[in-house]
Amino acid sequence: MDTSKLYIDGAWVEPVSLHMRDLVNPATEEVVAQVAMGAATDVDRAVAAARRAFVDYSMTSVGTRLELIGRIIAGFEARADDLARAVTTEMGSPITFSHDVQVRRTLENMQSFIPVLESYQFEYLTASTLIRREPIGVCGLISPWNWPLAAFATKLIPALAAGCTAIFKPSEFSPLSALVMAEVLHDAGVPGGVVNIVNGEGSTVGEAMALHPGIDMMSFTGSLRAGILVARAAAGTVKRVVQELGGKSANVILPGADLERAVPAGVLRCFSNTGQSCQAPSRMLVHRSQRDEAVALAERTVQERIRIGDPNAPRTSMGPLASTMQFDRVQGLIRKGIDEGATLVAGGTGHPEGFDRGYFVRPTVFADVTPDMTIAKEEVFGPVLSIMTYETDEQAVEIANGTIYGLAAYVQTDDIERGRKVAARLQAGRVYFNETPTLYAAVERTAPFGGYKQSGNGRQQGTFGLEEFLEIKAVLGYQID
Repeated sequence: MDTSKLYIDGAWVEPVSLHMRDLVNPATEEVVAQVAMGAATDVDRAVAAARRAFVDYSMTSVGTRLELIGRIIAGFEARADDLARAVTTEMGSPITFSHDVQVRRTLENMQSFIPVLESYQFEYLTASTLIRREPIGVCGLISPWNWPLAAFATKLIPALAAGCTAIFKPSEFSPLSALVMAEVLHDAGVPGGVVNIVNGEGSTVGEAMALHPGIDMMSFTGSLRAGILVARAAAGTVKRVVQELGGKSANVILPGADLERAVPAGVLRCFSNTGQSCQAPSRMLVHRSQRDEAVALAERTVQERIRIGDPNAPRTSMGPLASTMQFDRVQGLIRKGIDEGATLVAGGTGHPEGFDRGYFVRPTVFADVTPDMTIAKEEVFGPVLSIMTYETDEQAVEIANGTIYGLAAYVQTDDIERGRKVAARLQAGRVYFNETPTLYAAVERTAPFGGYKQSGNGRQQGTFGLEEFLEIKAVLGYQID
């Protein structure tokens, strides 16, 4: 793979001003590649190519788009091993997780758009007015480093299904999988300019995309801080901005729930992807009377079911954090939890025993966490679980909603009606009911995904995700008797 090129207008091209960035393997702290970083001038080239391509691609039939997406999906599946290895190398995801979740989940999400596109009604008549859904135009897509492939399923595929063209910027911390995807797109016969991939840093390429008058929409997944910057930059051209940002998800375990199932499932879900997931259930809410049992189960789960190790080893369940920046941030927040009086149940600061190299951290569980503590308010983005207690359902809802975020929430109960009442009051774009460790495989792929409050705006996946890339046109007097 040539990591010194960008993919623009259907060809591999050198950046206008070549600047290489070291890519560090987070498990070894060794430089494994140097990747070209683009600049604003490269964004200009990509936008020009996308605008030219939009003229023809926006007019293609649904059948033509279905065939193209089908070829992309087939190419993605054929390169599954390469994609999994790339993700493991660039962000430290255990190879089994890279295969079974990072790649497989992306593939399933891509496949889920086929029936959505096949059945979608792009136009219909009401009285004498024709309502049309048309592609919004050239889309700027920015993906996060923690789920580097997910953006291809939740952003690129619906953009192509809608008839849009795109400029895609992967995270500068996880560019390898995007380069493999560029090869997949090229081999699938995506017309030149329809998809352009410009590696670069957020402060250069990302900002240039948000500011660019030739880009009609920005779809961004990442941190709250970066999302605010994208929205501000995009405001000058009044382009549509769809964002999926941070989260501080509550896992409400109601009295009567099977703690032997609910607590381990919550711990494992919180710690999956080394805790680097925006919808990780990082706050576990248990009834005060069940505090001791829940804490003991959480501690036992960490001891018995979390295997830290080489991400390339098949039995490893937790790899390192993705970067030294993440490592330092998580260490600081663990220290905050200790200093502010939370009870340390498992883990703590420093490297796990036997790991003196790599960005490995100790899976950490705190108990007796109160809503005013930093670890209860800030998104840690690491394997840190905060166990909190409540007295009534009303108090549980109040604690769960007491955050600036609203991406996801979880409810565990044996009383379905009671659980549904709690779920209805949770301020979150998704509520997972009676979570299990296998939820990654069981979740409905067309269900909308997005957040309330400062977790973002807009929705991804299914019909809702497709419609984010469409404009609405009303043709009045279309049919007059």
